[in-house]
Amino acid sequence: MPTTENDMPSGSIPLALQTLFYKLQYSDNSVATKELTKSFGWDTYDSFMQHDVQELNRVLCEKLEDKMKGTVVEGTIEQLFEGHHINYIECINVDYKSNRKESFYDLQLDVKGCRDVYASFDKYVEVERLEGDNKYHAENHGLQDAKKGVLFLDFPPVLQLQLKRFEYDYMRDTMVKINDRYEFPLQLDLDRDDGKYLAPDADRSIRNLYTLHSVLVHSGGVHGGHYYAFIRPTLADQWYKFDDERVTKEDTKKAFEEQYGGEEELPQINPGFNNTPFKFTKYSNAYMLVYIRESDKEKIMCNVDEKDIAEHLRIRLKKEQEEKEHKKKEKAEAHLYTIIKIARDEDLKEQTGKDIYFDLVDHEKVRSFRIQKQLPFSTFKEEVAKEYGIPVQFQRFWLWAKRQNHTYRPNRPLNPHEETQSVGQLREISNKAQNAELKLFLEVEFGLPLPPPEKSKEDILLFFKLYNPEKEVLCFVGRFFVKALGKPSDILRKLTEMAGFTPDEEIELYEEIKFEPNVMCEHIDKKLTFRASQLEDGDIVCFQKSPKADSGTQVRYPDVPLFLEYVHNRQVVHFRSLEKPKDDEFCLELSKLHTYDDVVERVAHQLGLDDPAKIRLTSHNCYSQQPKPQPIRYQGVEHLLDMLVHYNQTSDILYYEVLDIPLPELQFLKTLKVAFHHATKEEVVIHSIRLPKNSTIADVIIDLKTKVDLSSPTAELRVLEVFYHKIYKIFPLHEKIENINDQYWTLRAEEFQRRRKIPVRMIA
Repeated sequence: MPTTENDMPSGSIPLALQTLFYKLQYSDNSVATKELTKSFGWDTYDSFMQHDVQELNRVLCEKLEDKMKGTVVEGTIEQLFEGHHINYIECINVDYKSNRKESFYDLQLDVKGCRDVYASFDKYVEVERLEGDNKYHAENHGLQDAKKGVLFLDFPPVLQLQLKRFEYDYMRDTMVKINDRYEFPLQLDLDRDDGKYLAPDADRSIRNLYTLHSVLVHSGGVHGGHYYAFIRPTLADQWYKFDDERVTKEDTKKAFEEQYGGEEELPQINPGFNNTPFKFTKYSNAYMLVYIRESDKEKIMCNVDEKDIAEHLRIRLKKEQEEKEHKKKEKAEAHLYTIIKIARDEDLKEQTGKDIYFDLVDHEKVRSFRIQKQLPFSTFKEEVAKEYGIPVQFQRFWLWAKRQNHTYRPNRPLNPHEETQSVGQLREISNKAQNAELKLFLEVEFGLPLPPPEKSKEDILLFFKLYNPEKEVLCFVGRFFVKALGKPSDILRKLTEMAGFTPDEEIELYEEIKFEPNVMCEHIDKKLTFRASQLEDGDIVCFQKSPKADSGTQVRYPDVPLFLEYVHNRQVVHFRSLEKPKDDEFCLELSKLHTYDDVVERVAHQLGLDDPAKIRLTSHNCYSQQPKPQPIRYQGVEHLLDMLVHYNQTSDILYYEVLDIPLPELQFLKTLKVAFHHATKEEVVIHSIRLPKNSTIADVIIDLKTKVDLSSPTAELRVLEVFYHKIYKIFPLHEKIENINDQYWTLRAEEFQRRRKIPVRMIA
């Protein structure tokens, strides 16, 4: 299948499969399937959920078919796996026959009541008689006795058989696993008994003799279990067991006979005491079988060597392996190194007002150095000199410290003794945690090739941010030392110069104290000393022009505290239509403190709707990455934040619907989607039934009768509960609809003829 060097395995199923098979063939270690499942569109949560093997198989085939369209391998999936059978109904007393051809990629075979695969095929093609109350309504002939059955037109080269090990137990009202003994042959002959499984017009020149290629085993029960497989990659006698990351050689008996299921006898420990053997049920048994047709095995089981693999794939995987080895080496040597992260004034200017608004810097986005622990710190300073062109004598480094209010600020400069120590010793001074990073702030005199000034105990290093209310912009403008006994009024001139204000401009100062869980930003009294205002090294001072009441300019956030409060609570929400839950339709910048009404009003305005009450919202499930099953009730939450929080995670996604009636009215109604199956037409029509919650199934049927055409005036309707194509319940007419869940179960409405009661006198 064509792939390119620009494809990514996580977004391309063909490339993910090619990568997986290449690694299986050439790697010495077990191979991860994360990229393959991610290419299906499954996230981490989906991958850990147990998926039915048939579901996985169908998802894979559908995706591959789609990717193959328009390529040289288009149609390969059909050629390998597609077979056809005919569903027929033949009237007994009139000349009427109905045939419907259907394709299949796998066959589901009954296990219960069947001894082996042949018995299941016998049951598959078994003729059912439609008579009595179950007569067939033949076009132009009315109700007739008939025969109904299935016959095969052709079988595929690769035959996939799913064994129906799980079924619904009506007595216990639950799903159960069928652990009965069920045999399957190494060679399967579907031409047996003169081709009794084949339709009269099937091509009998093709020999339908199959050889067993693989056995998928389910170990466990209905509520959970474990899959593993036995495979013969070349159809030779040697079997291999694939069990997660373990691959082992197995003999034929282990892969074959021991997977029949049923019961097994424990050996007698004391035969003289009790001659009755103890039997136990085997919960590990075959769940899916794959057979390959003998006449096609040469082209299907061909050898694949390196020359058959695309060059770009070989280059990519070789590079991946080299990177993996490099990371492995780095990890093995990690205990010998320390990561030092250096924040500079340039980083503060670059990040403030863009990436961050609170504190000074995001250390994940600054330059990091990997330095051997035993090297002296002076050697590291030489590395910094080479990197930034700053001579060693002009460098002064500050240690960062996490404060009790969870802010992270430069705390103190390194002293001369500390700078003589090794990098490893210095890291231990900074952080006792094993293998922790060493984070430093590099102080350099602004624009001057001079060493930093001597720092006394009376000197306080402050960092300054400037706020512009008109533009709603906050930026870092610099830092300098102030005297502890000095006053803010002493530095006003310097601040106006840094901001580019006129010398007589009035300015206000605020201290940025903390931002979690709430913002604390307090006004600084210019008449008090810095010590009296409790300012210390690493503190942040935000300043702005003094707000003027008569300026005539309308601003949303006139001062620093209001702006920081806005930034702290603002939330960009990605809105998606509930009908297209994977695609963002639009984004809105909202506040976490917005009420329910605020949010729906903004959404309605975005969509051009006059009535916000017709908007219904649904929250996002952070684990399944899907909409939650139940929508948000009208005014059911106080704030936007309540809509976005899911357990301990916060999402930025909401789903919306536009209703035809206001949500407050709709909440007293229940909408059911009912699939109507006409007695004589193949087309299935989905109807939405909306009724008050206290309505019954009888009300649903009355409403549905106004929307459908019945096959006859005497026909009645009944509603059934269906799951995975199996009927689990026929609803009684008195059942309340508010108790019905149609999120996971399908509601099916179908016609039936009510049995006519015969008067007693007629019987007499």
